[in-house]
Amino acid sequence: MSALSGSPALTGTGPLTRLALRRDRLMIPLWVLVAGGMVASGSGTLDSLYGTAAQRAELATSMNANSSMRSLYGPVLDDSLGGLVAWRFGTFAAVLAAVMSLLIVVRHTRDEEESGRQEMLSACAVGRRAPLTAALLAALTANTAVALLITAGLAGQGLTGALALGLAIGGTGMVFASMAAIVAQLTESARLAKGATGGLLGLAFVLRAAGDAGSASGDSALSWLSPIGWAQHVRAFAGERWWVLLLIAAAVVAQTAVAYGLTARRDVGMSFLPTRPGPAAGRLAGTGALAWRLQRGTLFGWSAGFLVGGLVFGGIVGGAVDIVGDNEQAREIFERMGGQSALTDAFLATMVGMLGMVASLFAVGSVLRLHGEEASGRAEPLLAGPVGRLRWAAGHLVIAFGGSALIMLLGGLGLATTYGKDLGPILGAALVQLPAIWTLAGLAVLLWGAFPKAAAAGWGIAGLFLALGWVGPALNLPQVVLDLSPYGHLPKVPGPEMAWTPVLALTALAAALVTAGLVGLRRRDIRN
Repeated sequence: MSALSGSPALTGTGPLTRLALRRDRLMIPLWVLVAGGMVASGSGTLDSLYGTAAQRAELATSMNANSSMRSLYGPVLDDSLGGLVAWRFGTFAAVLAAVMSLLIVVRHTRDEEESGRQEMLSACAVGRRAPLTAALLAALTANTAVALLITAGLAGQGLTGALALGLAIGGTGMVFASMAAIVAQLTESARLAKGATGGLLGLAFVLRAAGDAGSASGDSALSWLSPIGWAQHVRAFAGERWWVLLLIAAAVVAQTAVAYGLTARRDVGMSFLPTRPGPAAGRLAGTGALAWRLQRGTLFGWSAGFLVGGLVFGGIVGGAVDIVGDNEQAREIFERMGGQSALTDAFLATMVGMLGMVASLFAVGSVLRLHGEEASGRAEPLLAGPVGRLRWAAGHLVIAFGGSALIMLLGGLGLATTYGKDLGPILGAALVQLPAIWTLAGLAVLLWGAFPKAAAAGWGIAGLFLALGWVGPALNLPQVVLDLSPYGHLPKVPGPEMAWTPVLALTALAAALVTAGLVGLRRRDIRN
């Protein structure tokens, strides 16, 4: 890192990189554990269900014949245990690495400029390109850790395939890190930079899904247009294509060069696409209308994403039974649970639960928009007038809590539409997730209202509970650990009889957390 500081434009890169890694000392390990640990632990999970070559071959045949399952996971390119791990976990690990990378880069570039900290640092001996380089090096460190964890965890299935899969997933993360570096130069706010890069990630996933749904070979032209598809085209454990890694590296280098070029052509804090000023009167004169104006784009984006996600998930419900195939061990388990109908209900409950866990990120982000407004100084002029703190906060909280209900309803509607039946039970199952979502949002309100310096920890808590729900069972964590997540206490509907006690208890807990946070807000000073 010290060698990088030799150029005047890169002066200070080493200290800035160490600072970035220190600030992310909790976030990066958590993301690495989720993205890399999910893949590394997948071998044992799949081996317990498909322990023989015949079972694995049958699974591969049934999955490749199901276009809906191919759209979600991609085709099975090899029926070895390593090949099944790459099929089942590779795509989602690549998506997680991409999300981790874009968050790191935006946090240490546009977010620093938006808060004013970068301007203060730039007054010292810091080169123009040092902050961007430090952000990319922090992302590179995180993706290298993901690649190493995957390689070490799957080395027993074949070192060559494990290394190829690790490099493919880590390389995908760096593609979106360099993409986020470009977007951060174009936009004026960190929130917009994250949303735009996340939209590009969603587009990449859709292109890959559409290509794989139409072709079982894994070489669809549409999937070649997607960086997520490139990770699949490396063909880990299926006759590795090492040259695809060169394509990934070329994309990273090209995008990084563009980002550096843009950095040299703008002032700190400025952007190439400035935010359009909004009206100051009329329908936006109230604090609630202002909150709507600030968050409506985010809500519309999440709503569209959940509707599409529900449509995709609903389309694969019919193929859920194909995952079991003729696996006697798995089939006996599901027969004891109630047979094929129980399997379908369990699959629906799992899909709704996944939507609920992701929706908590919207709720927490919407609540923490209040923290951003306060830290940036935009809240102080509002509160200096005849506007009370609770009235100001209420507009954003209505969007956080009401918006999470809206996106869950849209996700359930999409799920029921493509599944073709059970609209009422599926919408009910979607709404059952709300107490857990609101509990996490309530924690964010408490942190912001009573402990504003720790408000950003709301993201870490949401990520921790997401990790517990997503990879906790695969890692065979003790039930007492899994029960730390509010999602672990929700009834698994549709299917079993509805249990109202945990739903009401979590709702009461969410209300108590919000109340405590607002009490703390009234008793403390406004920060800038």
